[in-house]
Amino acid sequence: MSQNSKFLHSLDEDSLKAWLVEHGEPPFRAKQILSWLWKQCVEDVESMGNVGKALIQKISTAFTCSPLVLVRKEEEAETTKFLWKLRDGALVESVLIFAPGRSTVCVSSQVGCGMRCSFCASGKMGFVRNLEAAEIAAQVLYIHRRLAKNGEGVTNVVYMGMGEPLQNYESVVQSIRMLTDRFGLSRRRITVSTVGVIQGIEKLSLEKLGVRLALSLHAPNQELRQKLIPFARKAPLKALLSAIDRFRERTGREVTYEYILIQGVNDSFEHAKELASLLKRRGGSVNLIPYNPVSGVRMKRPSGSDIERFRNVLQYEGIANTCRYTKGKKIDAACGQLALRSSS
Repeated sequence: MSQNSKFLHSLDEDSLKAWLVEHGEPPFRAKQILSWLWKQCVEDVESMGNVGKALIQKISTAFTCSPLVLVRKEEEAETTKFLWKLRDGALVESVLIFAPGRSTVCVSSQVGCGMRCSFCASGKMGFVRNLEAAEIAAQVLYIHRRLAKNGEGVTNVVYMGMGEPLQNYESVVQSIRMLTDRFGLSRRRITVSTVGVIQGIEKLSLEKLGVRLALSLHAPNQELRQKLIPFARKAPLKALLSAIDRFRERTGREVTYEYILIQGVNDSFEHAKELASLLKRRGGSVNLIPYNPVSGVRMKRPSGSDIERFRNVLQYEGIANTCRYTKGKKIDAACGQLALRSSS
């Protein structure tokens, strides 16, 4: 491992002060450095104008300031996909999605994914490694810096990119604290998605983070769910929903249930009725996502009329629901499509 193996972004104020004192520098520099990193979102130490050349040299020797390097970006209407290279050469993607009044960054938490969901491109890659907290947070900082050039900025963050966030629990929670405590993002504008890691849901419910939770449900019963999501065999639906109920009770936050609609698989009238029955007294809302094509996967999205029929059943049964407008499909940036296509 190289001499400057530690990410500068990983240090909080106390640890940075201790390092400064150890290296003969005044501790007040810590606030200046952290401001440059998290408020100005600088990409390199040399951009820290009031720090001094001698200290810049010391920092450059001891730390890595740039966890990510932008390899490529692709744009389509209101969506931009970023391909990043990490320090070890691994690649990850994140997506910027514009909507009226908000700019949402969808971040990756792992290189690849071990959940092997049948409809997801990331799952076909398999699991490579977890991202460090600084590598997760840096996706937001770098995109924010680009938006700031036009007087804009990141308003929301969703942990819905590559990987299962709750299987990289410590780094994900640490990155959330970085983005709220240092970057200044509202906790209520952060959503963590999971396919159902029960232990992670239980731990998250006790963290007092105030973030939102989204459950990738995708089926109204255990038998169908474990066909679509192999990991579901380790997380029986009854136990999973009990964990979700405890999350709601402990945090006071409603949960969003994500449901990818796949033609002839989980989109029937009966499936809609079963889903409504499952969620009847659980609050929250269902986010319906028409299936996005993935190379090598023989699945199709339902017709518009079938989607409306499904929604109407939920509405009739009193289940709040939305249908996610697909953005970024042409650049493989839509839900379930992230798989490093741009790396080839």
